[in-house]
Amino acid sequence: MPETIHVTVNGACIAVPSGATALAAILSTGASAVRRSVSGGPRGPLCGMGVCFECRATVNRRRYARTCQILCSPGMDISTDVSDEPPDYV
Repeated sequence: MPETIHVTVNGACIAVPSGATALAAILSTGASAVRRSVSGGPRGPLCGMGVCFECRATVNRRRYARTCQILCSPGMDISTDVSDEPPDYV
C-alpha cells in the first residue's frame, strides 16, 4: 500500500497517495472543473500531460501551475479558481 500524504485543496485537508499529482488531488475532491474561462464557464482537464494547460491552478502560491505535471508533497496548498459563486466579470 502506498504511503499517504496530506495536502490542502481549496482549504480542505485531504489524504492522497504519495506520487499523486496535484490534479489527482483536485479531482479526488469530486471537482470536475479546475478553472474558469474568460467568459466564466468551468474548464476541466483535457490532456492530463501538460499540453493543453486546462488544469492550471495555484500551487503553493504559484499561479497558473499545470497541476497534471506537479507531484504532491506533504503540506502542499492547492487552490482552483472554481467555486459555487459565479465570477464577477460575467
